[in-house]
Amino acid sequence: MGDDADAITFGTDGWRATLDVFTEPRVRMVGQAVATYLEETGQDAPVAVGYDARETSRGFAEELARTLAGNGFDVLLSAEDCPTPVVGWTVRDRDLAGALMVTASHNPPEYNGVKFVPDEGAPALPEDTDRLEDLLAEPDPVDESEYGTITEEDLVEPYLEHALEYVDTDLSGLTVAYDAMHGSGREATPDLLERAGAEVTELRCSLDPEFGGTPPEPEAERLEELIDTVQAGEADLGIANDGDADRIAVVTPEAGFLDPSLQYAVLYDYLLEDDSGPAVRTVSTSSIIDKVARAHGEEIVETAVGFKWVAQAMKEHDALMGGEESGGFGLTDHLRNKDGVLIGLLAAAAEAEQSFDDRIAAIHDDHGKVHQDRISVACPDDRKQPVLDELDGSLPEIVAGAEVDRINTVDGFKITFVDDNWLLIRPSGTEPKLRVYAEADSLDRVEELLEAGRELVEPLV
Repeated sequence: MGDDADAITFGTDGWRATLDVFTEPRVRMVGQAVATYLEETGQDAPVAVGYDARETSRGFAEELARTLAGNGFDVLLSAEDCPTPVVGWTVRDRDLAGALMVTASHNPPEYNGVKFVPDEGAPALPEDTDRLEDLLAEPDPVDESEYGTITEEDLVEPYLEHALEYVDTDLSGLTVAYDAMHGSGREATPDLLERAGAEVTELRCSLDPEFGGTPPEPEAERLEELIDTVQAGEADLGIANDGDADRIAVVTPEAGFLDPSLQYAVLYDYLLEDDSGPAVRTVSTSSIIDKVARAHGEEIVETAVGFKWVAQAMKEHDALMGGEESGGFGLTDHLRNKDGVLIGLLAAAAEAEQSFDDRIAAIHDDHGKVHQDRISVACPDDRKQPVLDELDGSLPEIVAGAEVDRINTVDGFKITFVDDNWLLIRPSGTEPKLRVYAEADSLDRVEELLEAGRELVEPLV
């Protein structure tokens, strides 16, 4: 068992691997670990199992369902591939013990993965996934007379009904171009928009396990057709989801591909028209969110990178919204997890009331423009912590000619200057690199800060 177990590591958002490593025996070990963990924590309610649009995902989901049922748990198996947020919401809505979602999100088709979703529908925390790694084992079924049932259900329809009631908008007269990137949002998101009254032009909404030859990650260089469609005047708004539809990208006629932090600022500002509450963001997400919050008398909570930390802070601070710079956003009273489907409907609702471009212009008029970029500095994994240790307590009071106002150490070192510009140095969680981020009121200043960050860390590597 040792070699099989050693290959399974739960990272920022579950376990992902190429298909030569992500095998049925190892998937069954994950199912057994989850079953044992749920028993340890006193959970005996049913467990949901969902899966994305990858060719192998349904088969892996069935293996997980059989393993859980063999441990006495009743299982709700999604009848079709579905978005990850649908599974998370189902856990919360039906008071389930938890869920397993087979997905490799935005990774290329040669990958697959599995996410464990605990009983509140929020991302698993490290104490959960560390324990799962400890419990990895071959399936150990109970007596066959005690097996749980496996029931296939349509998990999407109840979610869509909830989303329509939650956002409660009339999109009549609005045209939306939607790019599913051949992922699991390809039916749920356009269906939701159309039920709310929008006219939807669908792009890459066919089932294609190869994702058309490009990873299903909604970045500007992969959304050229969507951008062209919107900027040609064929749609009022463009929306795209990643492979499992927990993230969202927005395209507007004037801005084109919208920076996710600015998207967050627009949506939070829109919500604050009729609601209230803090916003949670990661250390690398733009301070434009802070400016919107302060204008409404609201608090900002800053967390480490990773939506699990955002979700935890959303609960602790009773936040209205949480988000991160990669396009993952959640609403506390809906689901403390990323949801690219419902947020897509929310974005369309905001557009129907006042265009995104006009909202962006108003934010810039009120708060000014900010610019952000990042670079990477090669750093072996075993040098990451020593570099951070050497930086601790030795950072200068003046960086790139600017006076340091405060330093946040929640995730590496975030240096905020007296002019509200900032520099962030943190280790990559997936590559042998240190990330250096900078935000400032001009692109030239961003470049200066990035170079200063490089000069701080490179000699220490």
